Amino acid sequence: MGGSRQQRRGDTRQRIQDVALELFAEQGYEKTSLREIAERLEVTKAALYYHFKTKEEILASLQEDLSRPMDELIEWGKGQPRTLETKQEILNRYSEALIGATPFFRFMQENQATVRELRTGEDFKDRMIRMLDLLREPEATMTDQVRCVSALFSMHAGMLALKDIEGDPEDKRKAILEVATELITQANTPKP
Repeated sequence: MGGSRQQRRGDTRQRIQDVALELFAEQGYEKTSLREIAERLEVTKAALYYHFKTKEEILASLQEDLSRPMDELIEWGKGQPRTLETKQEILNRYSEALIGATPFFRFMQENQATVRELRTGEDFKDRMIRMLDLLREPEATMTDQVRCVSALFSMHAGMLALKDIEGDPEDKRKAILEVATELITQANTPKP
């Protein structure tokens, strides 16, 4: 019985996150109230408060859940040799991790000014810096460092830009990964 009760709580938490993210994307973070989230969920505000006291708590929980694969990838990458193959594998694993985080990245893109002011924005920026540290070499030329930065950010931009283009989502993911991999490979190929 305890397991099923815990499962219901987990489902409610997930439903709250999904609805909040949907409303944040539709109306913007600032214009969405906890009351609206509760109404869309067809629950009382008290029921919503049981799980989350503020919108920022909902946003922080979303980031925590969706950033866990990124944190695991960063830890894995820190323990690997700094080879081209490792960097390509980091991009491959990151590409897989982004699949479930697409709505959150859209929200962040569409609410940049708000996100910048919240702890969520700082946490994301810190993760991006740690990811970039795994991909670029400090002694690389400026052009190669730009390629490394572009490899990572092309994955985000591609994910957002291709949402309205016809095509299979997996084919889009693979095409984005191919471009990012080409950039990281070029950045790590010895120059004559």
